[in-house]
Amino acid sequence: MLGRDFLAGSMFVGFGSGALWFARHLPIGTAMRMGPGYIPHALAYLLLVLGFVIAAIALIYPGERCERPKWKPLGSVTIAIVCFALLFEVAGMFPALVALVLIASWGGGEFNALEVTASIAVLTVLCVVVFKLGLGMNVSIVAGIG
Repeated sequence: MLGRDFLAGSMFVGFGSGALWFARHLPIGTAMRMGPGYIPHALAYLLLVLGFVIAAIALIYPGERCERPKWKPLGSVTIAIVCFALLFEVAGMFPALVALVLIASWGGGEFNALEVTASIAVLTVLCVVVFKLGLGMNVSIVAGIG
């Protein structure tokens, strides 16, 4: 019963309902004079309709069943993102990126130290080029240093 399509449709309904809830105080306006809530409401209703259609079709024509969640990758990526957010301002971009890549890499099936080190180096260089040089953001690479 809980096939992939049914769960995807349910997720769309959930996101559409959440969007309507968060946009409930925004004035919608009209098509000629759109208010700040016009597009959020339109997209939320689109998600709701699409979600109900997908879920209904999945009930009529059941598809593939869902596999059990893989908790190790899901947990490690979530923990890596939280660690990045906590370390970024305190320790700087480089230590936060190192923690992000290391913790997220442990969630995979195989851990190759050379690949992880190369990923950290490439990601650090790209982030410095994009955020520090390209966008001119005031981001410290290591706390207390530039």
